[in-house]
Amino acid sequence: MDIKNTIKQGCISDYGSCPFISNISNAARQNSNFRTAFWTGNHLQMTLMCIPVCGEIGAEVHPETDQYIRVETGQAFVRMGTAKDRMCFKRQLNAGDAVFIPCGTWHNISNAGNCSLKLSSIYAPPHHPRGTVHRTRTDAEHEHY
Repeated sequence: MDIKNTIKQGCISDYGSCPFISNISNAARQNSNFRTAFWTGNHLQMTLMCIPVCGEIGAEVHPETDQYIRVETGQAFVRMGTAKDRMCFKRQLNAGDAVFIPCGTWHNISNAGNCSLKLSSIYAPPHHPRGTVHRTRTDAEHEHY
C-alpha cells in the first residue's frame, strides 16, 4: 500500500481515496483557493478554504451532510440557525477552534481578521465532486452539482 505523507510545494489536489497522511494546518496555509477538495473518500471529504479579508463563505445549508469546520489561521465569526433569516447562534472563532454543523443547519463563516482566513472542512458524506477547485467564491456560486 502506497501512503503519501508529503505535499509537493505549491501543489494541493484531491488525494482521496487512498490512505493519506498530511499536516492539515500546513496544507491549509498553502491553499490560496476559496475551496480545494483535499481528500475525497466514499463517506467523507476534506476541503481547504481561503476566505479573504472582509469575505465570507456565504449563508448555506446542507440538508443531508454534517460538516466540521476548523480555523487553521486567522479569526472568524460563525452564525448558525434553523433558517437563513434566523441564524441566532453567533460566536467568534480563533486558530484551533472548530465548529460542528449538523445537517439541515443554516450557517455562515466570515473573516473577522485582517489577513486571509484559512479553514479546513470535513463533510460527511462528501458534498463536492472529487477534485473540486473553486478559485473564488463567485466560481463556487456558479457551479451546480
